[in-house]
Amino acid sequence: MGTGRLVRDATIGDAARCAEVYAPYVRDTVISFELEPPTAAEVAGRIEAALATHAWLVVEDAGRVVGYAYGSTFNARGGYRWSTSVSVYTEPGLQRTGAGRALYTALFQRLAARGYRTALAGVALPNAASAGLHLAMGFEPVGTYRRVAWKLGRWHDVTWYQRPLGDHADDEGGPPALPH
Repeated sequence: MGTGRLVRDATIGDAARCAEVYAPYVRDTVISFELEPPTAAEVAGRIEAALATHAWLVVEDAGRVVGYAYGSTFNARGGYRWSTSVSVYTEPGLQRTGAGRALYTALFQRLAARGYRTALAGVALPNAASAGLHLAMGFEPVGTYRRVAWKLGRWHDVTWYQRPLGDHADDEGGPPALPH
C-alpha cells in the first residue's frame, strides 16, 4: 500500500465496500464461519451497532476502502462488558502490507479510550498470516477450541488470542463506565 493510506472511522456509506471485502472470506475460506455473505444493508446495521458502543474503522488506499476492523460484544453477560471481540479484514492480496496492523493500532486506541480493557480474537486453524498478525500486535494465545466449527466439508479448530487494551497496571479502582 502506498502513501495514500488513510485509517478512519467507518460510516454507513462504507457498508457496500466492506461487504465486498468480506464476501470472499465467507464464500471461500474458514477465516469466517458465516455461511452466506451479508448484504450491504446487513453490514450497514453492523457498522451502526459497532459505532454506538465499540468502533468500526476502514482503511483507504488512494481513496478506496480496502479493509476494515471492528470491535464487538465479546459476551452479552454484564461482567464481560469491559472485554471486546475484535476482527480485521483486508482485500485478498493485501495481507502482510501493513493494512491490518494500521487498522488494529487505531482500533485498539479507540476501544481503550471507550474503557475496554481486553481484546479477544478467534483465529481458525490453520491461518499463519492471522496468527502472525495477532502475535505481532501483542496478543497471546490463550486456548484452542477443537473441532468447534463446520465449514467447507470439515471440522475446524479455533485458537483464541487476547491482549490488554490501554495501561491498567492499577485495577484497584474497579472498571470504568462504558456506553450501552
